[in-house]
Amino acid sequence: MEPKSHWETIYQQKRPGEVSWYQPHLNVSLSLLANAGLSAGSRIIDVGGGASTLVDDLLARGVSDVTVLDISGHALAVSKARLGERAARVTWMEADITRVPLPAASYDLWHDRAVFHFLTKAEDRRRYLATMRETLRPGGHAILATFALQGPPRCSGLDVVRYSPATLHAEVGGDFRLIEALDEGHRTPANTVQQFLYCRFQVSR
Repeated sequence: MEPKSHWETIYQQKRPGEVSWYQPHLNVSLSLLANAGLSAGSRIIDVGGGASTLVDDLLARGVSDVTVLDISGHALAVSKARLGERAARVTWMEADITRVPLPAASYDLWHDRAVFHFLTKAEDRRRYLATMRETLRPGGHAILATFALQGPPRCSGLDVVRYSPATLHAEVGGDFRLIEALDEGHRTPANTVQQFLYCRFQVSR
């Protein structure tokens, strides 16, 4: 099954609160975004943020330039319906991050919770990271959350790549400095614990 069809099926079959990665608020992400200098004037893209509540919390903090990108139109529709009139304040993009053109130096902050670890093909990771480098402004920050080495080897019927801070930094490459890394034991709606790794990188050149 193609990635888009796979994720459309997932979001059609499960409510947002039933997927394993669901959190009512992405508190670790919000903390890292604050450390990266999040402000009302920040330009931020949430990659794979379709049904996530991160956009709600960003709008509540007064951030006015938020883009939410997801491969699943159904996931995006969930967030639009939840936000109601506030959805008009957000830029929504239904696209595959490994294949979408984005304008250069257009974001201060890049956020991805649980997309990058699904990229098991080296070419997909290369395209993803090339887009991330191109679209972040000089000095911008990227926050990537993936399964840690102790995390599950599969999720939602798909293989994943698990990372340590060192291996994730090696993948991201020398254009970025690793600023901080945090572990999280994420308790899923099914009451299991998944080990996540969060890394904050800053564009170094």
